[in-house]
Amino acid sequence: MTLWERIQALLSAAHEHTLGALMEVLAERRRRRDEAAFSIALIALSAKLAKADGVVTDEEIEAFRKFFTYPPEQESKVSMIYRLAMEDIAGFDMYARQVGKLFREEPGILEDVLDCLFHIALADGELHPDEMTLLRVAADAFKLGPRQWRRVLAGHMGTGSDDPYAILGLDPDCSDQALKQGYLKLAKDHHPDALMARGVPAELVKISQGRMAVINAAYEKALAERAQMAVEESSPPPAAG
Repeated sequence: MTLWERIQALLSAAHEHTLGALMEVLAERRRRRDEAAFSIALIALSAKLAKADGVVTDEEIEAFRKFFTYPPEQESKVSMIYRLAMEDIAGFDMYARQVGKLFREEPGILEDVLDCLFHIALADGELHPDEMTLLRVAADAFKLGPRQWRRVLAGHMGTGSDDPYAILGLDPDCSDQALKQGYLKLAKDHHPDALMARGVPAELVKISQGRMAVINAAYEKALAERAQMAVEESSPPPAAG
């Protein structure tokens, strides 16, 4: 059964065509590495996010279509979920909590969802304050820690002067070996193959590119800082005047 056939089955199983009913079916039938569950959760939260600034622009809808690619014949299914989310009176926070519960045992998937939501929020070229607020709501609902939040944020807004160790999730006093091991683990966890193994649809594994760029930059910055410290520590003190 294809991804879109599973989505159709979930839509058919819902006792009524509301987003709440659909989320109930997802919760009842939840299983690990389920592309359909990931896709429906992302479509629903993306639609809610698009309404955060009060206006759903053509650019946002078009960007969503480009980002979340699907066969033309599946347009009606995606549109149905998107429309149900936009029309539902329940708030973004409620569905964010439901998605958090849906994948509560797999924080990696929740970080993937947050990453995707950043892509959607920035679709029109700017991040509205209300959109940023909802992204923080999502991170809290997903119970993602400050290091996960900073890693995703840096991937979309730039690293700036962020502490590389915070992005890598390591203690600044860790050994060189621990630094390398921590970096290699993150690289493995955020590789496209790892995302697909978590149930992220193949069309969305490109989100790993931005995240890996942030992780690589943080690692290089940490190495550069350590090299500079080694030079300073090995330099002889200035001669007494």
